[in-house]
Amino acid sequence: MRLIDRPLQHPDRAMVRFQPLKALGHFRKLVADKENTEQVFHIIEATAGRKSARQAATFVKSPDGQRLLAKGNDLPPMLDDDDRWADCAPNSVAAHYMAFMRREGLTAAGLVAESHKFKPLEERYEDLYEWYFDRLRDTHDLFHVLTGYGRDALGETALLGFSYSQNHNNGILFIAYAGAREIKNDSGSSAPIYGAINEGRRLGRACAKLAHQDVEALMYEDIDEARARLNLGRPALYFQCLEIMKSEGVGPEQVMTGNATAA
Repeated sequence: MRLIDRPLQHPDRAMVRFQPLKALGHFRKLVADKENTEQVFHIIEATAGRKSARQAATFVKSPDGQRLLAKGNDLPPMLDDDDRWADCAPNSVAAHYMAFMRREGLTAAGLVAESHKFKPLEERYEDLYEWYFDRLRDTHDLFHVLTGYGRDALGETALLGFSYSQNHNNGILFIAYAGAREIKNDSGSSAPIYGAINEGRRLGRACAKLAHQDVEALMYEDIDEARARLNLGRPALYFQCLEIMKSEGVGPEQVMTGNATAA
């Protein structure tokens, strides 16, 4: 079946109700092992609300959504195809994206594999809700590149605040503030950590929805021009927090992993 011919909702798909206790259990597992990315997907499913589903339905029915469905691009292999972007300009989104992924040792396919630990292929549905929610997953690292948030603990947490304003999943907001609390408690820093989350939410509200963009076209854009077109502001308070935490001698796990720069 062609992508554009899929139903919006498969008849066997049931929208999961809000399950805060289940989310809390998975969050505790995530705190115990911050590399256990699978827990994030459990939390998101346990706290997903109707608003996120309504946004998905509205987008797939829109002219932009229909155009992207007709193109049928599979984002992970496209994003991982360095040869495809080899001729892009040095300041293009693609050039920054490739540099980020190489530096961090990441691939779009790797994030897909993590999500499949949470929900195997045989438990997924061939409908447009699946396509849309996969798109939110597959653009996560592109969000990092465009926003400037690093993969340090605060960068990941503040980016969740941004993502919540873009995608309206209550689980994202839950993880963002719970993560901020963990960073504050672990570091003892005087930095305005909760303020950085709130800044992310403001930036996400002001910005055009990144997951709704034509990713293929976006990759060729100059990154500064793309940010201006999308009305994507710089997370100044986040960078201020990093400087404060660094001056306090906070360890690298709470501060940065080498990529929290104003790209």
